[in-house]
Amino acid sequence: MFTHRIATSARAATLVAASCGLGAHAQPSTPAPAAAQAAPLPVVTVTDTEPGSLTAPGIGQERQAIDQTAGSVGFIDNATLLDRYQANLHDVLQGAPGVVTQNRYGQELRLSIRGSGIARAYHVRGVEILQDGIPTNLADGSGDLYEIDPMGLRSTGIYKGGNALGLGSSTLGGAVNFVTPTASTALAPHILQVSGGSFGTVQGSGQVSRVLGDLDFLANFTASHADGWRAHETGNYGQFNANLGYRLGPAAETRFYLGVYATNQLLPGTLTLADALGDPRKAGAGVVAQDQARDMRVQRLANRTSFALGDGRFELDSWLIHTDMFHPIFQVLTTNGNTWGVAPRYTRAWQWGGRRNEVVVGARLFGGSYDAARFVNNGGAAGAPTLDALQKALNYEAYLENRIFVTPQLAIVAGLKALRHERRYTDRGGLPTDPTAASDKADYNGLNPKIGLLWQPRQEVQVFANITRSQDVPDFTDLTQTFGAASRFVALDSQRAWTAEIGTRGRSGPLRWDLTWYRSRVRGELLQYTVDPTIPAATFNAGRTLHQGIELGASLELARNVFGPGSGDRIVLGQTWNWSDFRFKGDPQHGDNAIPGLPRNVLRTSLTYSRPDGFYITPTLDWVPGGAWIDYANTMKTPGYALLGLKLGATLRDGLSFYVDLRNLTNRRYVADFAPVLDARAAPANTFYPGAGRSIYAGMRYQF
Repeated sequence: MFTHRIATSARAATLVAASCGLGAHAQPSTPAPAAAQAAPLPVVTVTDTEPGSLTAPGIGQERQAIDQTAGSVGFIDNATLLDRYQANLHDVLQGAPGVVTQNRYGQELRLSIRGSGIARAYHVRGVEILQDGIPTNLADGSGDLYEIDPMGLRSTGIYKGGNALGLGSSTLGGAVNFVTPTASTALAPHILQVSGGSFGTVQGSGQVSRVLGDLDFLANFTASHADGWRAHETGNYGQFNANLGYRLGPAAETRFYLGVYATNQLLPGTLTLADALGDPRKAGAGVVAQDQARDMRVQRLANRTSFALGDGRFELDSWLIHTDMFHPIFQVLTTNGNTWGVAPRYTRAWQWGGRRNEVVVGARLFGGSYDAARFVNNGGAAGAPTLDALQKALNYEAYLENRIFVTPQLAIVAGLKALRHERRYTDRGGLPTDPTAASDKADYNGLNPKIGLLWQPRQEVQVFANITRSQDVPDFTDLTQTFGAASRFVALDSQRAWTAEIGTRGRSGPLRWDLTWYRSRVRGELLQYTVDPTIPAATFNAGRTLHQGIELGASLELARNVFGPGSGDRIVLGQTWNWSDFRFKGDPQHGDNAIPGLPRNVLRTSLTYSRPDGFYITPTLDWVPGGAWIDYANTMKTPGYALLGLKLGATLRDGLSFYVDLRNLTNRRYVADFAPVLDARAAPANTFYPGAGRSIYAGMRYQF
C-alpha cells in the first residue's frame, strides 16, 4: 500500500453553469474541418484563449465540431468541474444526458450508455474508453477507469452509440474521449490543488507546463487516499500523465503521451439488500478473511503525429499499454500482458458540385497478449495454482464517414465500419487438476453502416436523426467462464443492434436544451447473472431485446442582475433526466420482462446562484423515483431514493479559490449498484453495493 500526502492550494473554477447538467457538445480527438458555420451551443460561458495545435485542438475547436455530428453527443469543459471534489469519473459524468454512472467503491463504478453493460457488475462493457483520442481498453474490448485521472482532464467528449463512428468505435454505448491538457490548452503554467474530507480522504494534484519554441511539455500527477465509507474499502491511487509535443514544421507535429498508474484498492464486497439498507458500512461475507483487493500497475506510451495536407489532415496514432493485475477474490487472479495498436486517420473538407463535403477515413490494427493465472486464495496471498492460460486478441478495423451539405442548413451523413476480431485462448495445462493443454478460438466479422441527417433551421437550433448498426464482441471475461473451481472457454456470439435516434439541441433566450429519443433492437445481447457473489457472473447471449429511452439535459436562466443593474449575478436552474426501458422481446424463458440492472428514471436537478467575483452556491437533488429490477424474473426491485447535496465556493484572490462539497445531507441509505440474479425468490441475493452516507469535502486550488 502507499499513502499520498501532497500539500497544495487550489483555484476553483467560477464557471458554474455546467452544474446544470447540460452537455451539448463533443468532438473527435482531432478537429475535423469546420462545417457550414453554425453557432456553437454554449453550455458554459468560457473565453477560449487556448490556440491548440495540430495534435491537440483548443477548447473552442472541440466545441465547434459538434455542429458536424448528426446525432446525440456531449461535451464537458472540465474547467467547470474544478469547483468540486472529484473522487472518480462519476463526478465528471453525472450531469451528462444519456450517461448513467453508479458508484461501487473507490474509483470503481458502473458506466452505462443506452444500456451498455447493463448486467455487468465489474469492468466496462460496450463503451470504448479513449484518452486523447487513443484507446485505453484492452485488445479484447474490456476496460477499466482507474487510468483516467479526473483531476488531470481538460475536456470530455461523449459519443453515444453509432455517433462514435468517426473515432472508429461501433459498440452499443459508443465512446467517451477523455482529453488531457497540453501546454497550449492548460489553464495556467502551474496548478496546485489539495482536498480532503470524510472517511479519511486526502487528495493532492500538481501540474506544470511549458512552451519552449517548437517544443512543449506538460506533466500532471495526482495522489489520493481514502479509508472508505465501508469496512475493508481503503484505497490508494497514483496517476501520472505527461505529454511532449514537437513541431516538425509549419504543417507537421508529433506528440508523445506517457501514463503511469498505480492502484491499491481493498474490496468491501457485496451485501444482502437487508444489510445494504440496515448495516451498510460492514464488509461482505468472507471478504476480510480472503483480504480481497484489486491492485493494478499500468504503464502507457502513445504517440500522435499529424500532418496538414492542403484542405485535409493525416494523423497516425500508435500505443503500447502494459497491464499487471493482482486480484485476490474467490481465487487470486493475476493478469500480465501488453496491448498495442496503430491507427491511421485522414480527414478532408472540400467543395464538390458546389456543395460542402467532408470525409473521415480511418483504420485500426490493434492486439494484445495476456498471461492469465489463478491461485488458491490463502488470506489474500497466492497459494497453489489452479489455472495457467494465455489470452490473445487481434483486431482489424476500417471505417468511413462522409458528410455532404445538400443545402447550407441540411447535411446528409453516411458511414460504414468493417471489422474482424480474433480471440485465441490456450489453457496451458500442467496443473494437478488438468495436466493437458487445450486451445480454443472465436472469430467475429461485421459490417456496421450508418446514415443520418443534420438540419439547422435557425442559427442556434439543430435537429438530427440517424440509424446505425452496432456490434459488441465478447471479451475474455465473457468467453472464459468459471464452473466451480475450474475455468472453461464458452463460445459466444457477438451482440448486434440497430439503433434509431432523433433529437434536437440549441438555445432560445434563457433556455438551453439537449433532447434525444432512441430505440435499439438488439440481437444476441451479452447479459450476465450471478449465482454466487464470490464467483464471476456467467454470460449468455439473449435472443431479441429492446433498448429505448429519452435523454434530456436543460438549463434555464431564471434571473440575472439579481442585486441590481449591472451586478452580473444570476440564478440558473438545471435538469438532467434519463428515462430507460430495456426489456426482452418474446424470450422463451423471460417473456417480455424488463432486463435488470438500471433504474427506469434517473434525474438530477440543480439551482445555481453565481456572481462574477467567483462566489457561487448550488443545491442539488439526485432522484431515482423507482429502483431497478434485481432479477430476470422481475420479482423484486431496489428502493428508490433522493439525495440532497450542496456545493459552494469563492475566489479568495487572483489565482486562489476554495470550495466546499456536501453530499447526501439527509444520510439516506440506498443501493448504489448491484449484480443481477435469475430469480430473487430462490435465495436472498447477496450482490448489493450500498451508497455512501453523509459526507463533506473541501478543497483549494492555486494556479499561476
